[in-house]
Amino acid sequence: MKRLIEKGLMFGNLVRVDSPVLVERYNRALKVLTGKQTALTDFHMDISGFSPEIGDELDDPLYLNHAGVNRQFILLTTAQKTAPLLNAKFSTSRGILKQFITDNEPQLFALTANDAVAGELINSVYMAKSPADLLNIRKIEVEADTTDGTVKTAEKLGRMIDRFKSEDDAWWDDVLIAQMIGLAHETGDLTRNPVRLGEMVFRQDNFWTSHFGGVYLFRNAAKPGVISRLDRGALGDVPMDWVMDFTQRSQIAVFLNENELVEPIIKARGIDAAAILRQKMDFIVAEVASVMGEDLNGATRRDLRVLGRRFAQLLPLEWQGLAALVRWAEEGGPWPRIDSDHPAYFYTLRARDHADADLVNMLLSELSPLDIRQLFICHKEVFYDTYGQWPDTKKDYVAEFLHTEYMVDKAGTREALFGHEAPLEEPQPVQNSPWDGLTTRGINTARAGGHTPVSDKQIDRVGPWGHVRRNARKWP
Repeated sequence: MKRLIEKGLMFGNLVRVDSPVLVERYNRALKVLTGKQTALTDFHMDISGFSPEIGDELDDPLYLNHAGVNRQFILLTTAQKTAPLLNAKFSTSRGILKQFITDNEPQLFALTANDAVAGELINSVYMAKSPADLLNIRKIEVEADTTDGTVKTAEKLGRMIDRFKSEDDAWWDDVLIAQMIGLAHETGDLTRNPVRLGEMVFRQDNFWTSHFGGVYLFRNAAKPGVISRLDRGALGDVPMDWVMDFTQRSQIAVFLNENELVEPIIKARGIDAAAILRQKMDFIVAEVASVMGEDLNGATRRDLRVLGRRFAQLLPLEWQGLAALVRWAEEGGPWPRIDSDHPAYFYTLRARDHADADLVNMLLSELSPLDIRQLFICHKEVFYDTYGQWPDTKKDYVAEFLHTEYMVDKAGTREALFGHEAPLEEPQPVQNSPWDGLTTRGINTARAGGHTPVSDKQIDRVGPWGHVRRNARKWP
């Protein structure tokens, strides 16, 4: 992992803590949350306050995430909102923490000027013993306070102020007034510097978790389902109609299409689809070349084309399918029949424009693992696990590629790959496209010299590559 760390691809953008004052505040918060403390005088931390150095020191990578279910956090500065979340067990955790910090930034800025803020993402499940327990995670509530309880004290003072204003005899209540003055010494002027944190509750409907080998849960989809990396039998009794694993590609394809979660890259507006597909082909060539022992250090796209020709007989079906699609897009060749069983199928898709686009792209990255750029962007946990299994020559190539072609413009790359343009007011059918003349039997007439424009509803109904077998839903 040294290459990734040196190039800022791992542990990048962490917040450095090297001030004795901040270390002391961190230790107070750590003591409150876990009963533990660190002897380190400097370390780095992520958005939740987790430090990989302290994790090593305590020999506990989950010291702020008991059982991988109850994520605790320590805030020393609002600058943590831009840091990554390490060892993520749920896909929604970082987004929740970032929104909490952003929505309460003025209050948190005032609180962290004098103390650390410690908190927890609370749910009703304390330990996930079986996959069915995941269905009990329905909402996450953020609870936070300083180590001295400033927020709780401010709430108490606020209730006293309301009582003082509303009760007729409160002006003569010396005890109440004395208590208010005492609490005000702790909280300061609440009228100028309010310290009340907004109540934040987040629904947990659709998410990924690393538990049980990796599970995607789509609970509020039109047709709910769960997808597992491991054999679906290992999930046990999950009360959902769609229970799938990664070996059931046709079922996953039907599920994604019937819930309108994906679209073909080649059909997306406002992107250079052929260029994206060609880049995916380069990644596949790099995989083959590294297995054959080729030195990929400093390899350019031209070098990869040369290697592709050299190892043409070894290029897998993923490459062959994408190449056929690029020939259609750039040269007017015959459109390829790529169904859900074809190894290239999930490489040709991306998430549609909807609330769970990031989650769907995360799933697609696992279903198309040779696309190392999408895997790194969408699913770093799996990327890091996979990276450790590659030969050194591929590690060198991937680290250099991500450093020079992704890190220089992360936002622009993500927009080019996954961004969505507003649809045209009057969309026109594309002439001679692979969807012309598409029927529910997947018959295309363009190759015979004719075409029949079809509507988006027809395309959606039969899938991006023609009719996906409907009996794929009927598994044993």
